[in-house]
Amino acid sequence: MNAARGACCSVFLLITTVLWQPALGDDLQALFDKEWEFRLREFPMLATYVGRNEYDDRLARVTAQEQLRRAEFWRGILGELETLEQRSAWSRTDQINAALFRRQLRDFIADIEFGDYQIPILVDEGFHTAFARLPGEMPFRNGADYERYLERLQDWPRYVLEHIANMRAGLERGMTQPRVILEGFDSGIAAHIVADPDDSAYYAPLRQMPPSISAAEAERLRQAARTAISDSVIPGYQAFLDFMRDEYLPGARTTLGAFALPNGRAYYAHKIRQFTTLDLSADEIHQIGLDEVARIRLEMQAIIDATGFDGSFADFLAFLRNDPRFYAETPEDLLKEAAFIAKTMDGKLPALFNTLPRTPYSVAPVPDDIAPKYTGGRYVPPAAGSNQPGYYWVNTYALDSRPLYTLPALTLHEAVPGHHLQWALAIEQEAQPDFRQYDYISAYGEGWGLYSEWLGVESGIYEDPYDDFGRLTYEMWRACRLVVDTGLHDKGWTRDQALEYLAGNTALSLHEVTTETDRYISWPGQALSYKLGELKIKALRRRAEQQLGANFDLRKFHDTVLASGSVTLPILELLIDDYIEVELGRR
Repeated sequence: MNAARGACCSVFLLITTVLWQPALGDDLQALFDKEWEFRLREFPMLATYVGRNEYDDRLARVTAQEQLRRAEFWRGILGELETLEQRSAWSRTDQINAALFRRQLRDFIADIEFGDYQIPILVDEGFHTAFARLPGEMPFRNGADYERYLERLQDWPRYVLEHIANMRAGLERGMTQPRVILEGFDSGIAAHIVADPDDSAYYAPLRQMPPSISAAEAERLRQAARTAISDSVIPGYQAFLDFMRDEYLPGARTTLGAFALPNGRAYYAHKIRQFTTLDLSADEIHQIGLDEVARIRLEMQAIIDATGFDGSFADFLAFLRNDPRFYAETPEDLLKEAAFIAKTMDGKLPALFNTLPRTPYSVAPVPDDIAPKYTGGRYVPPAAGSNQPGYYWVNTYALDSRPLYTLPALTLHEAVPGHHLQWALAIEQEAQPDFRQYDYISAYGEGWGLYSEWLGVESGIYEDPYDDFGRLTYEMWRACRLVVDTGLHDKGWTRDQALEYLAGNTALSLHEVTTETDRYISWPGQALSYKLGELKIKALRRRAEQQLGANFDLRKFHDTVLASGSVTLPILELLIDDYIEVELGRR
C-alpha cells in the first residue's frame, strides 16, 4: 500500500504486519478460491464490481431453484471447511479467516432458507436500483466492453421476470414488505421509463466514447444501445412497475414487524446476529437503547441550557426544525457546505491516523430517481479497476428537511474519517483473501461511522452549540434505533409509535423521521449495528487507554481498528487485545 506513514510508527507497523499479514495454509486458500470463483460466476454484477470483467455480458439467475442450488453448494463448502479444521493446525490468521468465512457461508444459507430472495427490495432501493448503477461501474475501454454492456441490457427483462416470480411466491406466503411503507416506491421505477432512449441513464456511456473507436463503429454502438434500451430496458422496468402497482402493492401484507413474517421470530433473531455479530436478545438490545437514550438526553439538555433557550425540549426541537438559518437555500449551497466540512476534516486526519489510503472521494447529490425516499446521505464506493472515486452522496431533495446542524456529523460518518477512509483502506489491502477484502460487516462498518462522528469533537469540527446538538441528535438517532427496531420487529410497535419516539427524541426533520422509520421497517436488524458497534469501539479504546496509560497512541489504535478490514466485533476485540499485548512488550 502506497500510504502516508509517520516515521515514529514504522516499528509498530512492522510488528503488526508480521502478526496479521495473511499466511494461509494451501488447502484453506484453495477452498477460499474455489468458493470465490463460484461466487463471481453466480453473481456477475459482483464480479464487475471487484474488477473481474469476464462476466460483464450477463446477469445472475435468481429463480428459487437457483437459490436452492447455491445453498447446497455452500453447505458443501462448509463441510469441506470443517474437514480441514479437524486435520489442520491453523495459524492465528488462518483461524480468523476461517471464522469470517464460516460466518459468511452460514448467513448466505440462512438468508435463502428464510426466503430473503422473495423480498429483493427495501423501501428506498432494490435490484432495480442496483442495476441502474451499472453505467458507472462497468469499464468502457473498447468496442468489446460496449458489446458486453449491451448484452447485459438485453438480459434485463429475464432478470426482472425472475425477481417478479420470486416476489409472487412471497405474496403467497406472506413474505413481503409491508404495504404501508410502499407509497411512492414506484417513482424510482417509473423514472427509467423514458420516451427517448437518449434520455435514459443507460445511454450515458454512449455519449462520449474512447477515441480508439471509429466514428462508424461508435454510431453503430449508439444505435444498438437505443434499440436495447427501447426493446429491453424500458419494457423490463414497465413490467416491474405494472407488477408493483397491480399485484404487489394490493397484495402486500398489512402487518408491520418481522415477527409477523413466516417463521418471523427466528428470522429476526437471525438478522440480529447477522447485523450485530453479537449474541444478544431483542430484549437486551431494547434495554441498551433505553439506557443510551436517557444518557444522551441529559447531554442534549445541557446544550439547550447553555444556549439560554427559553422553552421546553420539544420547543427547542421545533425551533431547530423551523428556523430558516439552519437550512440551505439551494442544492448547490448544501453540497458546497458538505464539501467544505469534508475538506476541513481531511486536514485533521494526520493527527488521527498514521496510514491513509490512495483512493480519493468526491461529493455528489443523491440521484433524482431515488432521492425522495432515500436517506440523508450515503457513501458509495467505486468499482474496482474503474476510473471513479468514492462518492459521498448528499440528499438535496426537500431542502427544508436537510438541516445544516446535522451536516457535520453526516459528513464525518459517510466521508472521512468514516466510510470512505474505512473502505479505501480495506480495499487496498490486496493480500487479504478476496472474500474478506470485499466484505462489509455492518456492526463494524456502521460502528466505525458513528465513532467517526464522535471524533469530530476531538478534532474541533463542531463549531457552535447547534452543530454539537446536531451531533448528539445523530447519536440519539442511533440509540433510538435500538429501541425502535426491536419495538417494531419484536414487540409489536405501530408505525405511529416509532415515528413519535424518533420525532420526540431527535432534531431530525419530520420528513427524515418518516423515511428512516420506513427504512427500519423494511430492513429488520440493520439499524441495530450502528450503536452497538460504536459502543464496542469506544469500550476497546477505553481499555487500551487504561492499560497503556501514557504509552497510548491514538493513531496506532485507529490504525489497528482499520488494519484488518471488516471483521466481527468479537474478532475486533481479539485484535485490539493483541495490539495492547504488543505495546506492553508481552508479544
